[in-house]
Amino acid sequence: MEKCEMFCYQCQETARGTGCTKVGVCGKKPELSGMLDLLVYVTKGLSCVTTKIREEGKEVSKDVNHLVTVNLFTTITNANFDRDAIIARIKETLAVKEELRKQLASTDALPAAALWNGDESEFDAKADSDEVGVLATENEDIRSLREMITYGLKGLAAYSKHANALLYDNEEIDAFLQSALAKLLDDSLTADDLVALTLETGKFGVDGMALLDQANSGTYGNPEITTVDIGVRNNPGILISGHDLKDLEQLLEQTKDAGVDVYTHSEMLAGQYYPAFKKYPHFAGNYGNAWWKQKEEFESFNGAILMTTNCIVPPADSYKDRLWTTGAAGYPGCKHIEGEYGEVKDFSAIIEQAKKCAPPKEIETGSIVGGFAHEQVFALADKVVDAVKSGAIRKFVVMAGCDGRMKSRDYYTKFAQKLPKDVVILTAGCAKYKYNKLDLGDIGGIPRVLDAGQCNDSYSLALIALKLKEVFGLDDINDLPLAFNIAWYEQKAVIVLLALLYLGVKNIHLGPTLPGFLSPNVAKVLVDNFGIAGIGTVEDDLKLFFGEE
Repeated sequence: MEKCEMFCYQCQETARGTGCTKVGVCGKKPELSGMLDLLVYVTKGLSCVTTKIREEGKEVSKDVNHLVTVNLFTTITNANFDRDAIIARIKETLAVKEELRKQLASTDALPAAALWNGDESEFDAKADSDEVGVLATENEDIRSLREMITYGLKGLAAYSKHANALLYDNEEIDAFLQSALAKLLDDSLTADDLVALTLETGKFGVDGMALLDQANSGTYGNPEITTVDIGVRNNPGILISGHDLKDLEQLLEQTKDAGVDVYTHSEMLAGQYYPAFKKYPHFAGNYGNAWWKQKEEFESFNGAILMTTNCIVPPADSYKDRLWTTGAAGYPGCKHIEGEYGEVKDFSAIIEQAKKCAPPKEIETGSIVGGFAHEQVFALADKVVDAVKSGAIRKFVVMAGCDGRMKSRDYYTKFAQKLPKDVVILTAGCAKYKYNKLDLGDIGGIPRVLDAGQCNDSYSLALIALKLKEVFGLDDINDLPLAFNIAWYEQKAVIVLLALLYLGVKNIHLGPTLPGFLSPNVAKVLVDNFGIAGIGTVEDDLKLFFGEE
């Protein structure tokens, strides 16, 4: 393959479905892409050292584990566009790695990534070298498997980071994540070895989502059925987007007497479902839709906006001064709010800015209902089971995942609209914005759209499926009246997919396109062994799933 200015194919919208080579569809430039690639490279190098340390019977500190998870989270699509911030993380990673190397009894078996320790003047040349980046692996199939695992690990790191922010840690997950990163540098591993590592990544994906579920519900209570207002109030507001519930909690606490309302956006909608947040009268509704509409919606919101994680679209100058970042998120020219695990972040500056802003412009009215995480659905289990046994509910369809800009994603709106009236949608993630305002009605009081929450709450959907399998006395999860028609966009969706494969779920339909990082041979493995398929037309897929003409 000829030399490109950059190469990235980690997201669904990658150029031509094969890879961004001049500038990212997400907006990242080659000079940023190179630093993100280098950050992954040095994080793999650090992980080789930490894995070796563990093999020698020594401990690795939580601070180092957290460094690895935040590094990977920082490289997720649309998370951080600030090259200077990435360079700072590379420097810190190299410094930590060098200190840890001194603990090793032997460094003989370490690969080049664990031994390299260049200074900043060498970063660009290193990032541009044949050793760094996706194309460093020449064999197409090995590259495909390595990248699928890498993207799964990025998703796992994101979920671990959210749990860590609530002071929940799992050393086994951290040790696996780092050992897997190290294995991605091992040229002795065969394609079969990497397929096995892919499924092992899925296993730890389940564990990672379980850890975050425990952290969220243990801290804020189990999500409950909630009606969320999608209109606006008359006070100035702060719009909080992303996924980090700890940031939401601290923002609500610091704004409770400020005369400023707090609204959720996109995936943060799930924050509305937790009992702990309902005590705040200034916690207003949800504003807007999925992440990709933010340019017009951030404009009309008028107030300050806090991005807690990924899903940043390069902002327009008209609201860039109102866009703040925190955690792994970052954008050059936008103010960043610092704060480590366990620390109280200081949101006073964004609150003061918000006070001076006009109230949000109303862009829609009404309400939406959500909060159908596993405990809430278990509470309805008898009702659900009776509806299935009576034939009132014929089938469930999981339509979880991510939304995106491509026009072809209208498929999911049309699919939901044309579903038979005895089919219930199980969803999580921002994919739901394609149909959660369609008023699809209910079946005997059970809403036809059961929203579990954020992308990580796909764990709830897996638990619900396993519970139904138990209730109906089935041996195989694939015998349930359950279909999977999932939309994907970025790497957190990849770990959800790998987790489902590990759980034995087959015949998942993935759209609007299959990942660009799947080589033909790797795609064939997924098709032959797991029944993975793309989407067709709405009419053809309805017939396939439900026998509808």
